[in-house]
Amino acid sequence: MIQKPEIRIQNSKSPSVLASRFRLLTSALAVMATSACGFHPLYGEVGGKPGSQARFVNVYVPPIQLETAGYELRNDLLDLLQARDTPQGALYDLKVDLRDRNQAIAIQNETAANGVKEVELTRFNYTLIADYQLVDRKTQKVLTKGTESSLSAYDVVPSPYSTLVAQKDAQAKTAQDIAHQLQLRLAVFFVQSQPK
Repeated sequence: MIQKPEIRIQNSKSPSVLASRFRLLTSALAVMATSACGFHPLYGEVGGKPGSQARFVNVYVPPIQLETAGYELRNDLLDLLQARDTPQGALYDLKVDLRDRNQAIAIQNETAANGVKEVELTRFNYTLIADYQLVDRKTQKVLTKGTESSLSAYDVVPSPYSTLVAQKDAQAKTAQDIAHQLQLRLAVFFVQSQPK
């Protein structure tokens, strides 16, 4: 049997150094390419003008209906946007109408001792849907509007209290997700509507 000679090439650079240099080069090329294409930051300054984060403080978020989810969503929006919780001095109203849906997605069949089949719901999908409008307070004109939604699941367990806690947690998660979606939508709107 003929053995093939083994050839080894020794590299003076370690693979991690080469990989980090490649990532740096790729990042630099990406930054140069996107800056030439008209991309600009959503939250920072754009051409010396304040970005969307500076305009968020002029938004008033009125109380949102729908019990826990509405309360959670409003608080998340106030935190994320650093928006106003009172209308004094605000330039915009962010009006949000919420609706939700609980949908059973897992059913467990069990046979009781007397032979009767029992059906038990074991898991729910909780969906939160937000219809929003950004309104100019001076003219009452709707500047932008849309719908965002989020879904979270929770288990039904033998303890009613634990199930209730899981349901409240699902409401809080969906509210937080919608708050992030609305922050992004408003940031895009403010950047696009800024005079050139």
